[in-house]
Amino acid sequence: MCCRGHWGKLAVTGAARLLSVVHISFAVFADAANLSQEGKLNILGVFDAVQVAGLPTIHPRTHFVVRLKANSDDIGSHKLTFRWLSPLEEELWSSSGEMSVAPAPNPLFEVDLPIIAVVDLPLNVTGQYTMQVTLDGEPTAAARLLVNGPSQTMMPQTPTGIVS
Repeated sequence: MCCRGHWGKLAVTGAARLLSVVHISFAVFADAANLSQEGKLNILGVFDAVQVAGLPTIHPRTHFVVRLKANSDDIGSHKLTFRWLSPLEEELWSSSGEMSVAPAPNPLFEVDLPIIAVVDLPLNVTGQYTMQVTLDGEPTAAARLLVNGPSQTMMPQTPTGIVS
């Protein structure tokens, strides 16, 4: 009986700790994104696949939108990293930065921390690419993008024998 109560306390403590760290609500690729004057996050044209005419190529001005949530326990500096990985898990691009979480006006509520990164995504093969999001050194989220290339057209075969 003693141990059961102890494990229950650990589970509750662990759950409370999970709720008190900066977390990612969503991460998406979009055609456009901005913040309104009122602080609202606007996202236009969310996508998870692209068709390209040829490879290698660049998908220009891709908006990668990440919505972070934080509470009063998260005040301070945090490191955010984006890694763009090919289908072969080759790193094609990465960027890191520090962000500072300030105290919320009301400490009982979470704070939205929208991140909009406008990037040119290098594409070298067809397949599923991954934008990996790392927060404070821990992989936290991943957004996937399927890249389809030009369709392979079948050339008519020439007959090898005599046709009458």
